[in-house]
Amino acid sequence: MLTKPSSFVVLTTRVRALLRRGRPAEDPLQAGDLRLDPSGHRCWRGEQPISLTARELAVLAYLLRRADSVVTKGEIIDNVWDPGFDGDPYIVEVYVGRLRKEIDEPFGSRSITTVRGVGYRLESQP
Repeated sequence: MLTKPSSFVVLTTRVRALLRRGRPAEDPLQAGDLRLDPSGHRCWRGEQPISLTARELAVLAYLLRRADSVVTKGEIIDNVWDPGFDGDPYIVEVYVGRLRKEIDEPFGSRSITTVRGVGYRLESQP
């Protein structure tokens, strides 16, 4: 049985959408030879462009903003997914795995490390 979302969730989602529309262009993010242009939704390793989905770009942007810091799955979910997200936190592992396959494996790099029992760290100098 489907239930209506609470008015708080609907309001929060609408406010976030309005805030996204009014955001100025964001400066490119970089860690080593990995670069991300959040405003242009583009990513590169060196001069090689990397094709990522919107959610992969959002997860990578959050990790790049917090480079060299350990971030938990909960922090990633809170900052990348919608406020009403009530899914399995395992989804973060899925996206981190996808990112590793796209931004690291083809280039022989290892940018994202797992900190057991805590979360993930994107190394600024892999």
